Amino acid sequence: MTDDPHPDFARESFTRRGVTHEVLRSGSGPAVIVVAEVPGVTPRVLDLARQVRNLGCTVVLPVLFGRVGHDAHPDSAGQLGSVLSMARAGVSVCVSREFTLLATARTSPVVPWLRDLAAAEHQRCGGPGVGALGMCLTGGFALAMATDERVLVPVLAQPSLPLGLTPAQRRSIDVSPDELAVVAQRCAAGLTVLGLRFAGDRLAPRERFAFLQRRLGDAFVAIQLPDSSADPHGAMPPHSTLTEHLVDTPGEPTHDALQQVLDLFRTRLLGST
Repeated sequence: MTDDPHPDFARESFTRRGVTHEVLRSGSGPAVIVVAEVPGVTPRVLDLARQVRNLGCTVVLPVLFGRVGHDAHPDSAGQLGSVLSMARAGVSVCVSREFTLLATARTSPVVPWLRDLAAAEHQRCGGPGVGALGMCLTGGFALAMATDERVLVPVLAQPSLPLGLTPAQRRSIDVSPDELAVVAQRCAAGLTVLGLRFAGDRLAPRERFAFLQRRLGDAFVAIQLPDSSADPHGAMPPHSTLTEHLVDTPGEPTHDALQQVLDLFRTRLLGST
């Protein structure tokens, strides 16, 4: 894969709470906020966004780090270029005050801005509500965004915060207890939370999914994929369920998982089956 110039996405800025980030928008219909993983809005993330758009949704991608459209895979950027892209994005996250990397039971400061973005997009796009999809370091953001009743479809792809250095960190997620309690109440009233991970992924540990199942009950739908189903050309061990390690071929477990995500958006936001 090469860099993606993404001419089918409009580039805008969104400011709330004194914070401004660029956003990419494409499509029409109810909004889905797709929050990229490190190293940023890569060609694979853009392809995922296009699949969401093609359902009949407006897809909105906040740019929180990284270079939009750049393919950081070693096959495209070279080994050194890949390392530098990941390092730049990682440093950006580490020095930012918008991300909580290690603290347990604490919502990252960028989440209220994301809720404001979802509210603005709902007003702009209409429909019954908004979808939210986070990945890796941003996976838990989709869960925290679901304290807002306008967020009807939270999807957590390999949620990786807090970093699982201790048992307590692995048995938690980057959402405050009060906010998690609000989401649990919504789950009791019918909200579904979808989570995806590879079975051997230590960045999104199994203890985190067990914790979410205890707190959210049957409303938390866990998709745990065998490591053997990951695209072997990925630049790291199986991790990115919907992007870098996706094998988008009918019959493949990762393809079926992606279809389950898309079906949930279709059912809850578009009212179709």
